Amino acid sequence: MDYNQLYNRIVAKQSFLCVGLDPDMSLIPHSVRNLEYPLFEFNKEIIDATAPYAVAFKLNLAFYECEGLKGWEQFEMTASYIREHYPAQLIIADAKRGDIGNTAKKYAAAFFEKTDFDAVTIAPYMGRDSVDPFLEYDGKWAVILALTSNSSSSDFETLNISGSEVPLYSEVIRKSMEWGSIDNTMFVCGATKAEKLTQIREICPDHFLLVPGVGAQGGSVEQVSLYGMNSKCGLLINASRSVIFAYKDKKTGDNTGLNFAKDAADAASTLASEMKCALIRRGVILQ
Repeated sequence: MDYNQLYNRIVAKQSFLCVGLDPDMSLIPHSVRNLEYPLFEFNKEIIDATAPYAVAFKLNLAFYECEGLKGWEQFEMTASYIREHYPAQLIIADAKRGDIGNTAKKYAAAFFEKTDFDAVTIAPYMGRDSVDPFLEYDGKWAVILALTSNSSSSDFETLNISGSEVPLYSEVIRKSMEWGSIDNTMFVCGATKAEKLTQIREICPDHFLLVPGVGAQGGSVEQVSLYGMNSKCGLLINASRSVIFAYKDKKTGDNTGLNFAKDAADAASTLASEMKCALIRRGVILQ
Protein backbone atom coordinates (compact mmCIF):
# COMPACT_ATOMS: atom_id res chain seq x y z
CA MET A 1 0.00 0.00 0.00
CA ASP A 2 1.48 3.34 -1.04
CA TYR A 3 0.71 6.89 0.05
CA ASN A 4 -2.14 7.53 -2.38
CA GLN A 5 -3.75 4.18 -1.67
CA LEU A 6 -3.75 4.95 2.04
CA TYR A 7 -5.12 8.43 1.41
CA ASN A 8 -7.88 7.07 -0.83
CA ARG A 9 -8.75 4.52 1.83
CA ILE A 10 -9.12 7.28 4.41
CA VAL A 11 -11.37 9.29 2.10
CA ALA A 12 -13.52 6.24 1.32
CA LYS A 13 -13.89 5.26 4.99
CA GLN A 14 -14.10 8.90 6.21
CA SER A 15 -11.87 7.80 9.05
CA PHE A 16 -8.17 7.62 9.92
CA LEU A 17 -8.57 5.25 12.84
CA CYS A 18 -5.96 2.62 13.61
CA VAL A 19 -7.13 0.06 16.16
CA GLY A 20 -4.37 -1.25 18.40
CA LEU A 21 -4.66 -4.97 19.05
CA ASP A 22 -2.98 -5.20 22.47
CA PRO A 23 -4.80 -8.20 23.97
CA ASP A 24 -3.65 -8.18 27.59
CA MET A 25 -4.60 -11.58 29.03
CA SER A 26 -5.41 -10.00 32.40
CA LEU A 27 -8.01 -7.75 30.76
CA ILE A 28 -9.67 -9.86 28.09
CA PRO A 29 -13.09 -11.18 29.15
CA HIS A 30 -13.42 -14.55 30.83
CA SER A 31 -15.74 -15.62 28.02
CA VAL A 32 -12.68 -16.02 25.78
CA ARG A 33 -9.83 -16.27 28.28
CA ASN A 34 -10.13 -20.03 28.68
CA LEU A 35 -10.36 -20.86 24.96
CA GLU A 36 -7.51 -22.64 23.19
CA TYR A 37 -6.42 -19.48 21.39
CA PRO A 38 -7.74 -16.68 23.60
CA LEU A 39 -5.72 -13.83 22.10
CA PHE A 40 -6.76 -14.73 18.58
CA GLU A 41 -10.42 -15.30 19.45
CA PHE A 42 -10.53 -11.95 21.25
CA ASN A 43 -8.79 -10.21 18.36
CA LYS A 44 -11.04 -11.79 15.77
CA GLU A 45 -14.17 -10.40 17.40
CA ILE A 46 -12.57 -6.99 17.86
CA ILE A 47 -11.45 -6.92 14.23
CA ASP A 48 -14.88 -7.87 12.90
CA ALA A 49 -16.55 -5.28 15.13
CA THR A 50 -14.22 -2.37 14.39
CA ALA A 51 -13.21 -2.95 10.76
CA PRO A 52 -16.08 -0.78 9.43
CA TYR A 53 -14.57 2.22 11.24
CA ALA A 54 -10.84 1.59 10.88
CA VAL A 55 -8.32 1.91 8.08
CA ALA A 56 -5.53 0.11 9.95
CA PHE A 57 -4.78 -2.37 12.70
CA LYS A 58 -1.63 -2.29 14.82
CA LEU A 59 -0.42 -5.39 16.67
CA ASN A 60 1.85 -4.67 19.63
CA LEU A 61 4.23 -7.60 19.69
CA ALA A 62 4.83 -7.52 23.45
CA PHE A 63 1.33 -8.79 24.21
CA TYR A 64 2.00 -11.87 22.09
CA GLU A 65 5.64 -12.55 22.90
CA CYS A 66 4.92 -12.67 26.62
CA GLU A 67 2.72 -15.71 25.98
CA GLY A 68 5.60 -17.68 24.45
CA LEU A 69 5.38 -19.79 21.32
CA LYS A 70 1.60 -19.94 21.44
CA GLY A 71 1.47 -16.16 21.67
CA TRP A 72 3.58 -15.80 18.54
CA GLU A 73 1.32 -18.31 16.78
CA GLN A 74 -1.71 -16.17 17.63
CA PHE A 75 0.15 -13.08 16.42
CA GLU A 76 0.54 -14.73 13.02
CA MET A 77 -3.04 -16.02 13.09
CA THR A 78 -4.31 -12.49 13.73
CA ALA A 79 -2.30 -10.97 10.88
CA SER A 80 -3.46 -13.72 8.52
CA TYR A 81 -7.08 -13.20 9.53
CA ILE A 82 -6.94 -9.50 8.76
CA ARG A 83 -5.17 -10.10 5.46
CA GLU A 84 -7.72 -12.73 4.38
CA HIS A 85 -10.93 -11.03 5.52
CA TYR A 86 -10.03 -7.32 5.36
CA PRO A 87 -7.31 -7.06 2.68
CA ALA A 88 -7.69 -3.28 2.31
CA GLN A 89 -6.64 -2.65 5.91
CA LEU A 90 -3.10 -1.46 6.62
CA ILE A 91 -1.48 -3.88 9.10
CA ILE A 92 1.26 -2.53 11.37
CA ALA A 93 3.63 -4.63 13.47
CA ASP A 94 4.41 -2.53 16.52
CA ALA A 95 7.73 -4.26 17.12
CA LYS A 96 10.03 -1.25 17.69
CA ARG A 97 12.98 -2.95 16.05
CA GLY A 98 16.26 -1.06 15.88
CA ASP A 99 19.20 -3.29 15.04
CA ILE A 100 21.60 -3.21 12.09
CA GLY A 101 23.18 -5.38 9.43
CA ASN A 102 21.97 -8.91 8.85
CA THR A 103 19.89 -8.73 12.01
CA ALA A 104 17.86 -5.82 10.65
CA LYS A 105 17.46 -7.67 7.34
CA LYS A 106 16.08 -10.70 9.17
CA TYR A 107 13.66 -8.55 11.16
CA ALA A 108 12.41 -7.02 7.91
CA ALA A 109 12.00 -10.48 6.36
CA ALA A 110 10.16 -11.74 9.43
CA PHE A 111 7.47 -9.08 9.18
CA PHE A 112 7.31 -8.39 5.45
CA GLU A 113 7.82 -11.89 4.07
CA LYS A 114 6.86 -14.38 6.75
CA THR A 115 3.81 -12.58 8.12
CA ASP A 116 3.08 -10.06 5.33
CA PHE A 117 2.69 -6.92 7.42
CA ASP A 118 2.48 -3.56 5.67
CA ALA A 119 4.53 -1.62 8.21
CA VAL A 120 6.90 -2.02 11.15
CA THR A 121 7.75 0.46 13.91
CA ILE A 122 11.48 1.13 14.15
CA ALA A 123 13.70 2.84 16.71
CA PRO A 124 16.28 4.86 14.71
CA TYR A 125 18.87 5.31 17.47
CA MET A 126 21.52 3.37 15.51
CA GLY A 127 20.96 5.45 12.40
CA ARG A 128 20.24 4.68 8.78
CA ASP A 129 21.56 1.12 9.01
CA SER A 130 18.63 0.21 11.27
CA VAL A 131 16.03 1.50 8.80
CA ASP A 132 17.36 0.77 5.30
CA PRO A 133 16.54 -2.98 5.23
CA PHE A 134 12.85 -2.16 5.76
CA LEU A 135 12.88 0.28 2.84
CA GLU A 136 13.96 -2.39 0.36
CA TYR A 137 10.40 -3.75 0.10
CA ASP A 138 7.98 -2.14 -2.35
CA GLY A 139 4.66 -1.16 -0.83
CA LYS A 140 5.95 -1.50 2.75
CA TRP A 141 6.49 1.14 5.41
CA ALA A 142 9.11 1.96 8.01
CA VAL A 143 7.34 3.71 10.90
CA ILE A 144 10.10 5.64 12.64
CA LEU A 145 9.86 6.64 16.29
CA ALA A 146 10.20 10.42 16.56
CA LEU A 147 8.29 12.04 19.43
CA THR A 148 6.57 9.41 21.56
CA SER A 149 3.64 9.88 23.94
CA ASN A 150 5.29 8.70 27.17
CA SER A 151 6.30 11.22 29.83
CA SER A 152 9.96 10.17 29.90
CA SER A 153 10.39 10.96 26.22
CA SER A 154 11.92 14.16 27.63
CA ASP A 155 14.93 12.11 28.75
CA PHE A 156 16.22 12.18 25.17
CA GLU A 157 13.70 13.06 22.46
CA THR A 158 13.05 16.68 23.38
CA LEU A 159 16.59 17.55 24.44
CA ASN A 160 18.18 20.26 22.31
CA ILE A 161 21.13 19.17 20.24
CA SER A 162 24.36 20.62 21.62
CA GLY A 163 24.93 24.19 20.52
CA SER A 164 21.48 24.67 19.05
CA GLU A 165 17.82 25.06 19.92
CA VAL A 166 16.86 22.08 17.76
CA PRO A 167 15.33 19.17 19.70
CA LEU A 168 16.62 15.69 18.95
CA TYR A 169 13.28 14.43 17.60
CA SER A 170 13.34 17.18 14.94
CA GLU A 171 16.74 16.07 13.72
CA VAL A 172 15.58 12.43 13.69
CA ILE A 173 12.75 13.40 11.35
CA ARG A 174 14.91 15.64 9.13
CA LYS A 175 17.64 13.05 8.74
CA SER A 176 15.41 10.04 8.19
CA MET A 177 13.45 11.90 5.50
CA GLU A 178 16.62 11.57 3.41
CA TRP A 179 16.43 7.78 3.55
CA GLY A 180 12.96 7.14 2.17
CA SER A 181 9.92 8.91 0.77
CA ILE A 182 6.32 9.68 1.68
CA ASP A 183 5.46 6.28 0.18
CA ASN A 184 7.53 4.21 2.58
CA THR A 185 8.27 6.20 5.74
CA MET A 186 6.02 7.65 8.40
CA PHE A 187 6.74 8.93 11.89
CA VAL A 188 5.41 8.12 15.34
CA CYS A 189 4.34 11.33 17.07
CA GLY A 190 2.39 11.10 20.31
CA ALA A 191 -1.08 12.57 20.75
CA THR A 192 -0.24 13.73 24.27
CA LYS A 193 2.13 16.27 22.69
CA ALA A 194 -0.32 17.47 20.04
CA GLU A 195 0.90 21.08 20.13
CA LYS A 196 4.29 19.88 18.86
CA LEU A 197 2.66 18.61 15.68
CA THR A 198 2.68 22.12 14.22
CA GLN A 199 6.48 22.19 14.44
CA ILE A 200 6.68 18.65 13.10
CA ARG A 201 4.54 19.61 10.10
CA GLU A 202 6.99 22.39 9.30
CA ILE A 203 9.66 19.70 8.92
CA CYS A 204 7.61 17.00 7.19
CA PRO A 205 4.48 18.58 5.71
CA ASP A 206 3.54 15.59 3.57
CA HIS A 207 4.46 12.44 5.50
CA PHE A 208 1.95 10.32 7.34
CA LEU A 209 2.17 10.41 11.12
CA LEU A 210 1.18 7.47 13.29
CA VAL A 211 -0.24 9.06 16.42
CA PRO A 212 -0.69 6.94 19.56
CA GLY A 213 -1.97 8.25 22.86
CA VAL A 214 -5.62 9.04 22.04
CA GLY A 215 -8.06 7.69 24.58
CA ALA A 216 -6.54 5.99 27.60
CA GLN A 217 -3.43 8.20 27.54
CA GLY A 218 -5.44 11.42 27.30
CA GLY A 219 -4.89 12.61 23.73
CA SER A 220 -7.81 13.84 21.63
CA VAL A 221 -8.79 13.55 17.98
CA GLU A 222 -9.66 17.25 17.92
CA GLN A 223 -6.24 18.44 19.09
CA VAL A 224 -4.27 16.03 16.93
CA SER A 225 -6.30 17.01 13.86
CA LEU A 226 -5.99 20.72 14.60
CA TYR A 227 -2.21 20.66 14.77
CA GLY A 228 -1.26 17.67 12.64
CA MET A 229 -3.64 17.19 9.72
CA ASN A 230 -2.54 18.14 6.21
CA SER A 231 -4.47 18.42 2.95
CA LYS A 232 -4.40 14.64 2.50
CA CYS A 233 -5.10 13.94 6.16
CA GLY A 234 -1.58 12.60 6.82
CA LEU A 235 -2.63 11.02 10.09
CA LEU A 236 -3.28 7.57 11.49
CA ILE A 237 -4.58 7.94 15.02
CA ASN A 238 -4.13 4.77 17.04
CA ALA A 239 -6.48 3.83 19.85
CA SER A 240 -5.87 0.60 21.75
CA ARG A 241 -7.22 0.20 25.28
CA SER A 242 -9.99 2.78 24.86
CA VAL A 243 -11.43 0.68 22.03
CA ILE A 244 -10.63 -2.97 22.65
CA PHE A 245 -11.33 -2.76 26.39
CA ALA A 246 -14.15 -0.26 26.11
CA TYR A 247 -16.33 -2.57 28.17
CA LYS A 248 -14.08 -1.83 31.13
CA ASP A 249 -14.95 1.87 30.92
CA LYS A 250 -18.70 1.44 31.08
CA LYS A 251 -20.12 3.37 33.99
CA THR A 252 -23.44 1.58 34.07
CA GLY A 253 -24.84 -1.75 33.00
CA ASP A 254 -22.99 -4.99 32.38
CA ASN A 255 -19.21 -4.60 32.42
CA THR A 256 -18.40 -8.31 32.49
CA GLY A 257 -17.29 -8.32 28.87
CA LEU A 258 -20.12 -10.40 27.49
CA ASN A 259 -20.69 -7.68 24.88
CA PHE A 260 -17.07 -6.59 24.54
CA ALA A 261 -17.12 -6.60 20.74
CA LYS A 262 -20.18 -4.35 20.57
CA ASP A 263 -18.65 -2.00 23.13
CA ALA A 264 -15.47 -1.87 21.02
CA ALA A 265 -17.53 -1.13 17.92
CA ASP A 266 -19.32 1.70 19.72
CA ALA A 267 -16.02 3.21 20.85
CA ALA A 268 -14.53 2.93 17.36
CA SER A 269 -17.67 4.43 15.83
CA THR A 270 -17.43 7.44 18.15
CA LEU A 271 -13.80 8.06 17.22
CA ALA A 272 -14.56 7.63 13.52
CA SER A 273 -17.36 10.20 13.78
CA GLU A 274 -14.94 12.68 15.35
CA MET A 275 -12.48 11.95 12.58
CA LYS A 276 -15.08 12.52 9.88
CA CYS A 277 -15.82 15.94 11.36
CA ALA A 278 -12.11 16.76 11.37
CA LEU A 279 -11.74 15.68 7.74
CA ILE A 280 -14.66 17.89 6.74
CA ARG A 281 -13.29 20.89 8.64
CA ARG A 282 -9.92 20.51 6.91
CA GLY A 283 -11.58 20.07 3.50
CA VAL A 284 -10.15 16.58 2.97
CA ILE A 285 -13.67 15.29 2.32
CA LEU A 286 -16.90 17.06 1.45
CA GLN A 287 -19.80 17.22 3.88
